[in-house]
Amino acid sequence: VQLQASGGGLVQAGDSLRLSCAASGRTFSSYTMAWFRQAPGKEREFVAAITWSGDSPYYADSVKGRFTISRDNARNTVYLQMNSLKPEDTAVYYCAARYALTSSVSSAPYNYWGQGTQVTVSS
Repeated sequence: VQLQASGGGLVQAGDSLRLSCAASGRTFSSYTMAWFRQAPGKEREFVAAITWSGDSPYYADSVKGRFTISRDNARNTVYLQMNSLKPEDTAVYYCAARYALTSSVSSAPYNYWGQGTQVTVSS
């Protein structure tokens, strides 16, 4: 599976952005998908994950209520809708895929990673 993330940019606090991650391969619907982010000088951290069926999305506490993860298996794409953005959301955002039925908040189980897209939120 190859992943291509897009949609990042420079926005002001309170604005919204939607990230997309397009996946290659015919078995996209079998993969659990996730978004992670990494700010300068910090470790990569979990943001959100969604299983193959789209049920039970899971979020980090820091983004719960502001971010929404979704997927379109017909388009082989996973999305991250980010609302009410804060300066602390500034990071490179990565999409990741795991051939499993369950999600994980750890980056280790994810086998495939996109190249990352920069999100910068100014105050």
